Amino acid sequence: MDEAKILVVDDEQDLCEIVQFNLESEGYTVDTANSAEEALEMDLSKYNLLLLDVMMGKMSGFKMASVLRKDPKTKGIPIIFITAKDSENDTLTGFTLGADDYISKPFSIRELVARVKVVLRRTLLKDSEGALEVLSYEDLHIFLVEKKVRLHNEIIKLTKKEFEILQLFIENQGRVFSRDEILERVWKGEAYVLDRTIDVNITRLRKKIGEYGKNIVTRLGYGYCFEVN
Repeated sequence: MDEAKILVVDDEQDLCEIVQFNLESEGYTVDTANSAEEALEMDLSKYNLLLLDVMMGKMSGFKMASVLRKDPKTKGIPIIFITAKDSENDTLTGFTLGADDYISKPFSIRELVARVKVVLRRTLLKDSEGALEVLSYEDLHIFLVEKKVRLHNEIIKLTKKEFEILQLFIENQGRVFSRDEILERVWKGEAYVLDRTIDVNITRLRKKIGEYGKNIVTRLGYGYCFEVN
């Protein structure tokens, strides 16, 4: 993971330099660009992760991401959006474009580094294995191909939605998801899904995964998170 290459695209040069310095201190190779147009002139296929500011000059980070997702050479590159805007609509737009994470300004460098590590750990593991087949947290294991969950040495039965919620949480440990984000990721546009439906599924999931149920915490006013001890 230390050899990962990261591109930071933001029209605030000072911010680019701060992020670059701190990520390089973690062992990453980091380049910067001060506009989407400048970044698109570069060979983006060599990067393992892009940090894109949403609000930039003529071309926004969302527009740049849309361009990247249409190019076979760049469509699979992970993206973390960075923005001063934090509305749920903006967040959903980002995830619709295939974002791997979304962080709002002002943010702490410690939080940014932690999110970068989570995304790179997940994506680089996929690259090295061809396809990630098992997700784990301690003695809780998700078998992605078989669609099974094992708690200690016992297979537990989950519904399709419970399985997908748990997968989302384990893939993004420590990240808070709003109800709308969970709807977008798990229900994927299904009509007439109530907030209560999400709450019920998470309540059932907590009971089924034993002592790890306490790791699924409610952040009042924000959503749900799989908290790491």
